[in-house]
Amino acid sequence: MKEGYIVREQDKIHFITSTVIDWIDVFTRIRYRDIVIASLKYCVENKGLILYGYVIMSNHIHLIIQSKDGKLSELIRDFKKYTAKNIIDSIQKEPESRREWMLDRFKKATETHSRNKHYQFWQYGNHAEEIYSNKFMWSKLNYIHMNPVKAGIVKKASQYIYSSASNYENKKGLIDVELVDI
Repeated sequence: MKEGYIVREQDKIHFITSTVIDWIDVFTRIRYRDIVIASLKYCVENKGLILYGYVIMSNHIHLIIQSKDGKLSELIRDFKKYTAKNIIDSIQKEPESRREWMLDRFKKATETHSRNKHYQFWQYGNHAEEIYSNKFMWSKLNYIHMNPVKAGIVKKASQYIYSSASNYENKKGLIDVELVDI
């Protein structure tokens, strides 16, 4: 299962995709997207995460990240664990029309794995790809920035606030990112 898309070089920049169990459209709600944003900010400010690019789509996120400490897998694990716990807590405590259905899907996902006892929010794995060149970096940045455009959410990538596209175009976004040189 881990063969292929794993983080082998812990200090290198990687393109990461994390997907919600059953591709559930959790991130259609602002409060769940904001949990991801807050967690990314925290990791940048306190855990040595270098964030080059990101996008939060309805049921998955793409990140281009690096660890200052050479512990990328640990960073990703902690980020996913924290966001999963907080999003599930929010689903349980805040008004949510799909609460029972979502919690049932997250509960059912634990039946095939022994790691999580109550709920599993993220699919296992991160579809990690090492960024090996500037050209590959820009192809991945363009890919993630165009996700909301291709999905019909916005007409221009920088209009989608849950993405680093505005950082690259306007030098301003929800999270400060490490801008990649052209």
